[in-house]
Amino acid sequence: MSEESDSLRTSPSAASLSESELPPPPAPAGYVCSLTEDLVAKAREELQEKPEWRLRDVQALRDMVRKECPNLSTSLEDAFLLRFLRARKFDYDRALQLLINYHSCRRSWPEVFHNLRPSALKEALASGFLTVLPHTDPRGCHILCLRPDRWIPSNYPITENIRAIYLTLEKLIQSEETQVNGIVILADYKGVSLSKASHFGPFIAKKVIGILQDGFPIRIKAVHVVNEPRIFKGIFAIIKPFLKEKIANRFFLHGSDLNSLHSNLPRNILPKEYGGTAGELDITAWNAALLASEEDFVREFCQPGPPCDSILGQALPPEGLSSEAPCDDSMWAVKSQLYSCY
Repeated sequence: MSEESDSLRTSPSAASLSESELPPPPAPAGYVCSLTEDLVAKAREELQEKPEWRLRDVQALRDMVRKECPNLSTSLEDAFLLRFLRARKFDYDRALQLLINYHSCRRSWPEVFHNLRPSALKEALASGFLTVLPHTDPRGCHILCLRPDRWIPSNYPITENIRAIYLTLEKLIQSEETQVNGIVILADYKGVSLSKASHFGPFIAKKVIGILQDGFPIRIKAVHVVNEPRIFKGIFAIIKPFLKEKIANRFFLHGSDLNSLHSNLPRNILPKEYGGTAGELDITAWNAALLASEEDFVREFCQPGPPCDSILGQALPPEGLSSEAPCDDSMWAVKSQLYSCY
């Protein structure tokens, strides 16, 4: 490769050259794979990722972006594009569409994506609505723990929770291990009331699911729901029409049966709140990790950009992400659907 040949070349001493003849500074280092041998093998088997063709595949996607979406304001770095290739098993066309959707959904929901930074979400983070458990599951998946009962609607709108989830996903997907292994969601619905559930209506459900399924380069391997009340039947009735069959089949409802949960997530990786032996649930470490990434998020989400039309051209957001899509999301309509579960 060129990097190897460059390292073998000899060059005159800088001291022997005039200032105008000094060589240019070295180019930024290219992509360096951080995957273990086991994860390289897993990526080959599950994602059709071939290390010997990896950079060729990245260049192919980069060329497609430049040719088909010349006005798309996006990073073209190897590591960034690899996220989309891995999420779509190195299918170039599907990876390109995911990249377009990724940017489209961010511009179609300004309430969520404007000024998206950890310091703007301190209240949501401090509430304990979400965290990432310190231990991965046996497959190496990070576990995103959601606790809707910790959210008090009078304190801040539900979109703040969605912003916190998105920041968390962005932080997680920076890791190549997560790109290969995916994540698991553990949702604890203990204490979720009808009035609280009614905030998550069809309009928001459709947008959130549209992002997770078609607008973000992450693999959701399982969703474990615990302590769900009877009202959850109504919540799931709102969600299910927007779920693809593959994702719907990855939902597991455990109720209060922690033994059922432990058959999927072993006790040694769970906090004692869920019958585990890994100590008490602690939100401080993950909150600190997000807040320490403030500058990265400011660069990514808080810079002025060109208008949406000039960026995306004829590209349309994935189904459900259009901010103008009509949807009956009145409180009455949502509550009537939730009441039907009783």
